[in-house]
Amino acid sequence: MKKITYQLVAVSALVIGLSACQKKFDPSTYAPPLSIGGYTSSKEIAPSNLVAYYAFNGNAVDSVSNTAGTATGIGYTPGIKGEALQGATNGYIVGTPPASVNSLTSFTVTEWFKTPAPSNGIIGLFSLANTTNFWGNIEFFIENGSTNDAGKLRIHVFNGTDDRTLEINNAVNLFDKWNSMAVTYDQANSTVSVYLNGSLLKAGTLDGLAGPLALKNVGKFVFGTVQFMTSPSQTSSHGSEPWASFLTGQLDEVRVYNKALSAADISALVKLEGRGK
Repeated sequence: MKKITYQLVAVSALVIGLSACQKKFDPSTYAPPLSIGGYTSSKEIAPSNLVAYYAFNGNAVDSVSNTAGTATGIGYTPGIKGEALQGATNGYIVGTPPASVNSLTSFTVTEWFKTPAPSNGIIGLFSLANTTNFWGNIEFFIENGSTNDAGKLRIHVFNGTDDRTLEINNAVNLFDKWNSMAVTYDQANSTVSVYLNGSLLKAGTLDGLAGPLALKNVGKFVFGTVQFMTSPSQTSSHGSEPWASFLTGQLDEVRVYNKALSAADISALVKLEGRGK
């Protein structure tokens, strides 16, 4: 009788042990990694062409060059991926580009932003300064008069002599939510393209802008305002204007590439970053 009892106890222990093992089994651990456009992480997209990357995870460091920028009047807050730059009136970051940026002939700039509509002046989103020109070598901002039904974006690109502008006046749902923006210039077809949340918003050629870029008097990166609103101004040609202001929302995941990314890669980047990858 004791033998039978011991056998029953042993069997019961085995069943309990197996049940415990089964409860711990997680099928997701055997699932393949998430793949979007053939990538499982944003860092897999054109890594050899990435010349600058500002994640704003509690600092103003360019992760490519490991160079720290100078922050003025800004903070950090939870962002689309990790932390983000929290803008403020009179707040911005100035960063030092690597030397390779001076010879950009094509480019892609990608970033995420969340901001209210402009009420005190244009909102600078990105600038690669030109130290003697009114606008930067590459500069884009949200124009005054923008609404959630008709957001106005301005993209300035320097052509070696003067800047040329791509205007967008019909961007929708641009404010008070996270949006991803990508701007490319492709020297192969002389086309400036603007993507919003991974979809093409507008593309076109600009008079006087053709072939490889010819940037001049390349200055600093500016995040959170336009180049002439910093103190001191990033350009010798101009100072602050009453119709220009600062980003009071958030900015995150700024990447600069030395080529025009394909539409497929931009779409994959947005989806991966949006998932924190």
